[in-house]
Amino acid sequence: MNVPTYRGRTYEDIAGAIDHSLLRPELTLAEVEAGCAVAAQYRTVSVCCRPVDVAFAHGLLSGTDVAVGTVVSFPHGNSTTAVKVAETADAIANGATEIDMVLSIGLLRSGQLQRVQDDIAAVVAAADGRLVKVILENAYLTDAEKVSACHLVEAAGADYVKTSTGFAPSGATLDDLRLMRASVGPQMKVKAAGGVRTLDALIDVLDVGCSRSGATATAVILDDFTARAR
Repeated sequence: MNVPTYRGRTYEDIAGAIDHSLLRPELTLAEVEAGCAVAAQYRTVSVCCRPVDVAFAHGLLSGTDVAVGTVVSFPHGNSTTAVKVAETADAIANGATEIDMVLSIGLLRSGQLQRVQDDIAAVVAAADGRLVKVILENAYLTDAEKVSACHLVEAAGADYVKTSTGFAPSGATLDDLRLMRASVGPQMKVKAAGGVRTLDALIDVLDVGCSRSGATATAVILDDFTARAR
């Protein structure tokens, strides 16, 4: 059977890399429900929703293969470790199986590297085997700080390094993704976020080594795949 592909990728490759993002602060519950329906219809790997919506999304997506993820200390990373741990435990109790945490950006930039690593490790421990993706927020970091952050995330036992929240002055760039991929070992994964709005842009980030990408334009991306795949 001939499986349609575009640029060497199948539908499952594309949908299986998308964390459908439902993080805008103004979203209504009706919009969250519609977003979960999009994720289920298009078979994305997950939704990434606001903490307040986790239980709601979990109920909506029960019986599907779409995982429910959420964010911790979003979008600035400035909560204390105890608060991040509590947020993580609450998210898991409400049905989240993936945690996207923001590292302590200011502490990283201050050279407080052990504190940053310990903060991440505490969330990893609280996640108790669930996926933990750590957002670096590259818009505020030098290349040396990005590399250092990648090393800290890996040492802390998280699963992914992630570029951005989507709420900073810039998001994912291919140069940053290449740098991050080169700065962690093969067991670590990389997630792009911020500005990946087209099918070709998504395949570009996959081609430089990403395993996941946040997306709000999920339907546009996957409809485009269906139209172009041969």
